[in-house]
Amino acid sequence: MPNRLASESSPYLRQHADNPVDWYPWGPEALGRAREEQKPILLSIGYAACHWCHVMAHESFENAETAALMNARFINIKVDREERPDLDGIYMQAVQAMTGHGGWPMTVFLTPDGEPFGGGTYFPPDERMGMPSFRRVLSAVADSYASRPEQIARTVATMRDLYATTARTVPGGAITRETLSRAFQGALRTFDTTNGGFGHAPKFPPTMLLSFLLRHWARTGDARALAIAHDTFAKMSAGGIHDHVGGGFHRYAVDAVWLVPHFEKMLYDNALLAKYGAELWQATHDPAVRTTTERVLRWLTREMTSPQGGFYSSLDADSEGHEGAFYLWSASDFDRALGKDAAVAREWYGVTDGGNFEGSNILHRPADASVSTPPHVARIRAHLYSVRSRREWPGLDDKIVAAWNGLALRGVATCARIFSDEEWLELALRNATFLAEHVHGDSVTRILAPGRTTRGFLEDHAAVALGFLDVWQLTHDRAWLDRARTLAGGVLAHFWDDAAGAFYDVPAGHEALITRPRDQYDNATPSGSSLAAELLLQLAYVTGDGALARKAETAAAALAEPLARHPHAFGHWLTTADAMVHGYSAVSIVGSANGARTLLDVANAAFLPSALVTANVDGSQDGVAVFAGRDARGGPAAAYVCRGPVCDAPALTGPDLEQQLQRMQDPVPARTES
Repeated sequence: MPNRLASESSPYLRQHADNPVDWYPWGPEALGRAREEQKPILLSIGYAACHWCHVMAHESFENAETAALMNARFINIKVDREERPDLDGIYMQAVQAMTGHGGWPMTVFLTPDGEPFGGGTYFPPDERMGMPSFRRVLSAVADSYASRPEQIARTVATMRDLYATTARTVPGGAITRETLSRAFQGALRTFDTTNGGFGHAPKFPPTMLLSFLLRHWARTGDARALAIAHDTFAKMSAGGIHDHVGGGFHRYAVDAVWLVPHFEKMLYDNALLAKYGAELWQATHDPAVRTTTERVLRWLTREMTSPQGGFYSSLDADSEGHEGAFYLWSASDFDRALGKDAAVAREWYGVTDGGNFEGSNILHRPADASVSTPPHVARIRAHLYSVRSRREWPGLDDKIVAAWNGLALRGVATCARIFSDEEWLELALRNATFLAEHVHGDSVTRILAPGRTTRGFLEDHAAVALGFLDVWQLTHDRAWLDRARTLAGGVLAHFWDDAAGAFYDVPAGHEALITRPRDQYDNATPSGSSLAAELLLQLAYVTGDGALARKAETAAAALAEPLARHPHAFGHWLTTADAMVHGYSAVSIVGSANGARTLLDVANAAFLPSALVTANVDGSQDGVAVFAGRDARGGPAAAYVCRGPVCDAPALTGPDLEQQLQRMQDPVPARTES
């Protein structure tokens, strides 16, 4: 008989609806029963595309004996971390403090009041690799809770101290060029010069840090920063972490060479990579970068877009009961799919009879391959895609998350603007219109679906607003700027705290939890705080409202030293800090739509860090600071290149604008910080 999760909207929770475990969703019913019966809570947190979540479900949650033990001694609660990042963040902090590591599936043991006293990640059904069996853990925890209340109380008190400490705002200093230079040196020390990326296995796409390095190169002219930014993207694009048949990137590689991925595909990874790929193309004009980036967008369009224009969350790692089965090729299946093209395609994609993963092949581009691009590579890819599409597909998590859609909108709109592509413009407008329909006043809901009314988190509001700003740059439609300003007002009204001088991740009046979370780290996605700071900085420059910039700078001040010391944990904060240190600039184009087109194409082809490229082609931008006092100078259009408040003479032709932008791209001379 299905349990309580059968009626939940989350695909992840519904995956557990037929477990013999007496699961509850998080809410008053479960918490009330725990208090009434004075039972400990077993909180299990995961997400739909998580391979090891599936493994633990099959091994333990579907096991009648294990389920009986869970039901007898615990109140069992299942949470989708993607729907409730607040709960995930709060309890992940505790698990990391208690065990030294974190991950999913996450298993946390709570008092009836929701306070953590034990936990871990994946537990096997039997003792192996130094890990206790899950049933042994369950019995030990339940026995401790019943017979050693003093020990439980001490652990709970320690966790309270942890939350109190992390809730304090630490006084900081100004973020300077020296901060950014130290962060670059830290990234340089850990760069893998052979394989790209940083450190050792496993390797995640370090997209936000690469974005900072691209900006550092543009500011300083340091060729090492550009080499890291370009080589890492190229190595990932050649590796098995990149889906060479369907486009897009998998979550991460389990090895150092980017060959063997964890096969789930997440919207947020590909959203960040699309935006970064477009900017990297601006900096390098490498056609391979553009090809990979556009194939990310084609995957997004073909497999991840709802009929209404929202973007789905993820594709599972598993199909047919095995991780990666959808993406692997035996040599015989590969040959059969391609016929006469098989021989050249084998070398192009590194296919061998013995395979490179458990007897099968993960398609990749071998570094030592001598074959040049096959003349029929598009046909080869189409054949492989057609054959693969007839396999059992990985599960789709079709929930639509506001924050991730905001990130994806930024990626699509940036590609549409930089590549001047009507297909991507249409995709961006469909998504932006869909998101706008789910904005209510100055708030957006977290999950964009009928009947869902839970107010979004900080990251939802800031990411969607930034997406609207990118659509404003793309379309020059004032309505998108106004929508972004409204959401920014909601960010300040609901998430900013003057006493703390910081943003909180949940709005004022949110469900009372054991702490009000405020996660500053950029993890798989940018932190809500770093997105909010970027939003306020952009709007401060566009509108001339300096108070917005001062709030962003206040929020960043406590992080000056952490940014310099731990660049890998603050990738998006560093791009925001770069804008704080160097200031925003703009290419503001005024004139007719036809006259502006040539100037826009020139401006959009250049990599200009922290620059806004937009146009006033219909006179609707009155009151927007970057257009104040500017006109077409009697011609079809004029471009104003401005660094902060200082502008060059209007450029009336494409070549004139190119010259000005070249000067704008010249590295900034080093100077001593005062």
